Amino acid sequence: MHGWASSIVFAWAWSLVPLFAFAFAGPQIVNVLCRLPLSARLALPVLCAGPYLLVTLAVSSPRPWWVALYVLLPIFVAIMLWWARQADPQQLGNWRDFIAILGLGLAVDLRWLEPAWPAHTAPISKLILLDSGLYGFLVMRRLTGVGFDLRLQSSDVRTGLRELLFYAPIAIPLGLGLGFLHLHAQFPRLTVAALAWMFTFVFIAVPEEVYFRGWMQNLLERRLGRRWSLGVTALLFGLSHFNKRAAHFNWRYVVLAALAGIFYGRAWRQGRRVAASAITHATVDTVWWLWLG
Repeated sequence: MHGWASSIVFAWAWSLVPLFAFAFAGPQIVNVLCRLPLSARLALPVLCAGPYLLVTLAVSSPRPWWVALYVLLPIFVAIMLWWARQADPQQLGNWRDFIAILGLGLAVDLRWLEPAWPAHTAPISKLILLDSGLYGFLVMRRLTGVGFDLRLQSSDVRTGLRELLFYAPIAIPLGLGLGFLHLHAQFPRLTVAALAWMFTFVFIAVPEEVYFRGWMQNLLERRLGRRWSLGVTALLFGLSHFNKRAAHFNWRYVVLAALAGIFYGRAWRQGRRVAASAITHATVDTVWWLWLG
């Protein structure tokens, strides 16, 4: 049991280190990695398989199929985004970018990789895919305007809370009217709410905001313009929630999430900062879970 617990701790740490490295020292990390030979840069994502090996070796023998997948998928993402950089140096966005985004998104949203993991460790897989995408877009693609910098600024807080104040008066009456939201009779302690917000910010809001705003809306804006990219990304964000908290298509969740996506997208594009939209996102989710879920 001690070895199993230690393996989980190391696996979480392994998957979180790239996330925080890019979040707090992104330009420096990118500059160092871009000095490596191309072969090394394309092979480096193989390290993403480490957390899976750590966890499964502590329980049983890793399955060769899953090992191969966790080795090859991050390398595939890196190759696709390096190829996109060569084909589209102006960064207008092309099909290779969206193949990488689609592959990463479907793997998370449809939970394709969860069967590979022992009980209660599957969330590590989401972080591995996020690490793969961050490496691919920041190092191999050198995509500009992502805004993945978690050194919070006062403008992030102002923008994030402003969009929350715009969203709440629309979403709360609509959610209550649709029967999606239900007011709780009791309220949790402030410390519980603060811990819930921090957990949501790091493990839910930041990954989703990087994916939908930093990558998707960022690239679509170059093709469709600000308004259409905001709307299309919000719609796709809403549709990604179709299978949440329901056995069938959860249209109520889709409607509320798509509406939220408009305000998250507005927060991101204000200063092209993932931190701003993640503040709105984390606060919306925390209020919902603790008081209106």
